[in-house]
Amino acid sequence: MSTPAAAYARGGQAPRRRIPARWVAVALAAVLLAAIGFSTHYRSAGSVAASGPRFDPDAFGARTYQSEVVPTIRRRAVELPMLVKTMTTDQGAANRRYGIRQGDGPYNFAVKGTGRAGVAKSGLMPVTVPDLPPGTRVSLQVGPAVNGTALRDAAGIGFRRFRNQAEYAAAATALNNQLREKLLKNLDPAQLNGKKISFVGAFNFLTPSVVTITPVSIKEAP
Repeated sequence: MSTPAAAYARGGQAPRRRIPARWVAVALAAVLLAAIGFSTHYRSAGSVAASGPRFDPDAFGARTYQSEVVPTIRRRAVELPMLVKTMTTDQGAANRRYGIRQGDGPYNFAVKGTGRAGVAKSGLMPVTVPDLPPGTRVSLQVGPAVNGTALRDAAGIGFRRFRNQAEYAAAATALNNQLREKLLKNLDPAQLNGKKISFVGAFNFLTPSVVTITPVSIKEAP
């Protein structure tokens, strides 16, 4: 009987060795990974940030507050007593008719009204507004701190205008800062105590009985 080695010595062909299938799979995977590596461009966090203009919250607030936010809230503002009455009878109707929301957040409302100013405490000035249901508490944010996103959201400034959540949050803060500079800086709440005032502003809905308004206008009323 001839052996494979003898057959090869006589000029025959050596038998082919079969390559295990798992070796083939490993080799193909290596080739694929190498191809991906050559075609992929890695970007550091710094290079991503540098790929577009850096967001400037102060510049955004300065160009947007007076030109967009204040006019939009004034245009959309509804009388507060009418709004609260609708809220207490049919919240869904109030949301659809007068509200605006960003994503899955709370509804926001632009309102106007007239009432008697009270003593400001902890940045809030209470206002007694006629024709509201008993127990309804209305307050205006008068600073120095101004909290929340009511101005941004009630003006319809949505997330799609920004690249990420940090910019979106910074935009709300910038608008609040503009409010402090344009309105509250020269406002003395103590001088309004007991006086009749008119106001325009916006609020995030929590409950019809507690309305905390971020104002864009506060004036003495005749």
